[in-house]
Amino acid sequence: MKSILVVGMGILGRHLARKMQAMGNDVMIVDENEEVIQELSPEFSDCFVGDCTNEGVVRSLGVNNFDCCFVTVDGDFYATLEITSILKEMGANYVVSKASRSRQAKFLKNVGADEVFYPEKEIAEKLAVRYNANNIFDYMELTSEYSMYEIAILPEWVGKTILELNVRQRYGVNIIAIKNGNNLNPSPYGNYVFQEDDHVMVIGHAAEAFDLSTKATKKAD
Repeated sequence: MKSILVVGMGILGRHLARKMQAMGNDVMIVDENEEVIQELSPEFSDCFVGDCTNEGVVRSLGVNNFDCCFVTVDGDFYATLEITSILKEMGANYVVSKASRSRQAKFLKNVGADEVFYPEKEIAEKLAVRYNANNIFDYMELTSEYSMYEIAILPEWVGKTILELNVRQRYGVNIIAIKNGNNLNPSPYGNYVFQEDDHVMVIGHAAEAFDLSTKATKKAD
């Protein structure tokens, strides 16, 4: 369990705070809009109304007691920049701030942000990959070279094992899990027999993953 501070209760901040709390963490939410905090107070035991561009407000939060502080202010990059800087000056252990563009990320890093994320960019990239190929159902970038993909299996895989198909050598991807509906088989053994409607979670280069998804699409046609 971690202690989390979320500054900025826009759509992103609300979803993040709710998810972090649902995962068992202690979450404090902060927003300068009193009506917003009143609306959310039944969900969160630790709520605070205040403008975190004010050093006194941030000091009163005791930010060094939080494992991670998220800055998720909507539509005001200057406020995000200022809050990030103040949090670090006040001794925050780890600050994660929202940016919309790479240039903003540079400024946030310069004032002390430990990590910067781009929600719009990440969603756009994920949607582009998802809808670029019919048989890619999910995607997560791991490094600049490798990503994880959820791909439908080829019809001829049904009834055969991972070892029989020699997936890694033939297709250039590593199977890390197999999914069928809501059932997930992590780290399947080589003797796993593929079933109809199986999806494979694989790690590989984009070229190999798209090639595999294309073959599955052609077979389905």
